[in-house]
Amino acid sequence: MDSKRFPSGSQQQLRLRPKRTKREWRPLEDRSCTDLPWFLLFTVFCVGMGSICGFTIVTGGADRLIFGYDSYGNTCGRRNELIEGLWLSGLDHTDKKFVFFLDPCNIDIVQRKIKSIALCVSLCPTEELKTYQDLKRFAMLNGSELCSYELAGHKYPSLPERFNKCPKLPVPPSKPLPVFNRCTPVDSSCYAKFAEAVVTFVGDHSVLHRLIAGVAASKEIIIGLCVLALGLSMILMVIIRYISAVLVWILTSLVVLGSLAGTGVLWWLYIDHRLYGNETKELKEAKEEAAVSRDSGQALLIYSVAATVFTIILLLLMLFMRKRVALTIALFHVAGKVFIHLPLLTLQPFVTFLALLLFWIYWILVLLFLGTTGNPVQNEETGLTEFRLTGPLQYLTWYHTVGLVWISEFILACQQMTVAGAVVTYYFTRDKNRLPVTPILSSVLRLVRYHLGTVAKGSFIITLVKIPRLILMYIHNQLKGKENACARCMLKTCICCLWCLEKCLNYLNQNAYAATAINSTSFCTSARDAFVILVENALRVATINAIGDFVLFLGKILIVTSTTFAGVVLLNYQRDYAEWLLPLIIVCLFSFLVAHCFLSIFEIVVDVLFLCFAIDTKYNDGTPGKEFFMDKSLMEFVESSRRLERVVERGRSRVKEAVSEGAEMKPMAPGTSSA
Repeated sequence: MDSKRFPSGSQQQLRLRPKRTKREWRPLEDRSCTDLPWFLLFTVFCVGMGSICGFTIVTGGADRLIFGYDSYGNTCGRRNELIEGLWLSGLDHTDKKFVFFLDPCNIDIVQRKIKSIALCVSLCPTEELKTYQDLKRFAMLNGSELCSYELAGHKYPSLPERFNKCPKLPVPPSKPLPVFNRCTPVDSSCYAKFAEAVVTFVGDHSVLHRLIAGVAASKEIIIGLCVLALGLSMILMVIIRYISAVLVWILTSLVVLGSLAGTGVLWWLYIDHRLYGNETKELKEAKEEAAVSRDSGQALLIYSVAATVFTIILLLLMLFMRKRVALTIALFHVAGKVFIHLPLLTLQPFVTFLALLLFWIYWILVLLFLGTTGNPVQNEETGLTEFRLTGPLQYLTWYHTVGLVWISEFILACQQMTVAGAVVTYYFTRDKNRLPVTPILSSVLRLVRYHLGTVAKGSFIITLVKIPRLILMYIHNQLKGKENACARCMLKTCICCLWCLEKCLNYLNQNAYAATAINSTSFCTSARDAFVILVENALRVATINAIGDFVLFLGKILIVTSTTFAGVVLLNYQRDYAEWLLPLIIVCLFSFLVAHCFLSIFEIVVDVLFLCFAIDTKYNDGTPGKEFFMDKSLMEFVESSRRLERVVERGRSRVKEAVSEGAEMKPMAPGTSSA
């Protein structure tokens, strides 16, 4: 009774404290784990990936890859057990640690392997051996027999089996590969056939050697140009805030002028064709030429009308979307400020690339382990022993392939979530001087502690779309030239549709991660909330994606062209211009890759800023208690939009007043007046 009349201080605080819900769209301090079942599922999947690696090590696949094995199933450098049904298996190769191929240049390009008998030897031949007498002398002096095990070294020159079971003469000098212990020819000329098959535009060995020599001679320049591309990308992310307005309006003007010019040229060609067609008809009076001229005139008329319709639609879109172009410029300006306040954002591409590189190296190693794991099987075509996975174990490769896609997408999604969390913290902090010391590290910690399940679920959805697309692409490549036109068209259509779906899901996932960073909600809830916000601002989204993406594309082209121009200047002293080709191609590809990685971070920042801006304008109006969180540049855009809306509203009210006054002043109809 007393407690009701005289509430305690804690009860008063509870009554006065506003309840925070997960729909306030404001970063929550009190977070909870999201999509925990998906985190557990992803953890189990990763344990499965690790189990595959452990299985290959336990069953000897890793040893066979690293130490090598001969064509009879024996691992080099090991004491081997007898394999039932395989001749010459179970030998003691403790002293024979290197793999030697009788014909190392016999490469099967399709199967990507050397079609030759492999032996375990104690020493690789360091000098060229031209005769069987040289093979005998090498075996006697070094104890390394280069012919099949059943042949005695001192009888090499006289044995009739020497033509099939001894190395092909002359034996080139070789040296063992580091770690993998394979005897590899020092002279790589025997791989010219393989190189020509890969590099299809090379016609002769001399061109290939000149290109490789050009790369070797320009390696310092190539490294310097790659560093230049890296520096230009980092600089562009900071200064794009100052040049975005110029780029956007120049782009808009060029698009409009180009459309007008193209339409005008088409109409001029149509009119000119009509005049020329009439003259031709009068002079030659040829029915066939008249018919062709008439068809051409109709085609030009259709093109001209279509271009005119396109230009009118484009002009109307530019007219109605001109305000939203200003929003794109403002977002670019604020994004530049974000990189100044959060300089560690520029390190995100390095961290992501390093994580992907380490995972890909691990994945390739395990894939190679799988290639030497399994039961020994004798190849019916060559008679050599190979190790293959049989039964249910053959699906380990498919599991490993799914892991490549899912974990790669997971790493990329972690980058998106990290950037989104840091940008959200920046946007919803009114006093930028009170930002956390390291917003990026804080975002990483929040991700690891609370939201790994959300990232796992989003990346799995992308995997479900990407794997069918990759399978269809593989089928299309395998059936190239064999399928009919209808099947080819259907395959390409399915591939295109899956690609479009993947891009849409990537964009929605990115905004879902931003919503999770704000509200700490699950993936599906965040995706739904973000989707509602994006639909309510559909025109703004279209403008930002169209103009913003093209501006960033121009930035990538600027970096590539600048780096290429510097490369041409630096390579100018090499007068053999054919040697420029491969170094410039390498520089162009690397500079575009670097620019894409860095400007993709900028694009993520712009998209997250837009989502925060849309939420801010929806739930706040600038009144006390509902103050905006946005930056000054975005505030100026909002104020100008409001002024324009007030002007339009005043104009509408004046029109309504004029209409109502006109109705009141309208004279009465005759016969309605009083008597």
